[in-house]
Amino acid sequence: MAEVTLRRFELSDVDAMMVWASDPQVAAFCRWEPYESREPLLAFLRDTVLPHPWFRAVCAPGSGAVVGAVSVAPTAERCCGELGYVVARAHWGKGVATAAVRRALRDVFAEVEGLRRVEALVDVDNPASLRVAEKAGLRREGVLRRHYWHKGRARDMVMYSFLASDPLPG
Repeated sequence: MAEVTLRRFELSDVDAMMVWASDPQVAAFCRWEPYESREPLLAFLRDTVLPHPWFRAVCAPGSGAVVGAVSVAPTAERCCGELGYVVARAHWGKGVATAAVRRALRDVFAEVEGLRRVEALVDVDNPASLRVAEKAGLRREGVLRRHYWHKGRARDMVMYSFLASDPLPG
């Protein structure tokens, strides 16, 4: 399993982010469209990522280069957060996303007061992301049929969860 580190993003990470944020294959299952230029991504980094309560850069083993992101966003329920993760295509299939999610699960419960549950909604047609959630230790709860409108159609989503009381992965 790849050994990754997580850290807060900095504005200087915009060029590293552009590698995956502009890639249509990476963005296919993400809520955003691929970025076409650096300026809107820099604005997203400044206005959304930096003030976010738990949005971390995924740093590659060895080099420490920023190759992805993992976040746990607050939900309407104070005790629950929504997990999101993305990794540059060059790092797919190498265990980087799984390692990043495992590290995030270890860290976020210690850092976010009152957090008791992390959940992830994964598109049923995204087998790689489904594997990441399962290998990282999240528990599959079921399929939410036609739960999410995404890029022109209603999508079925698999609900995964990890509780603060679950054994920490890895």
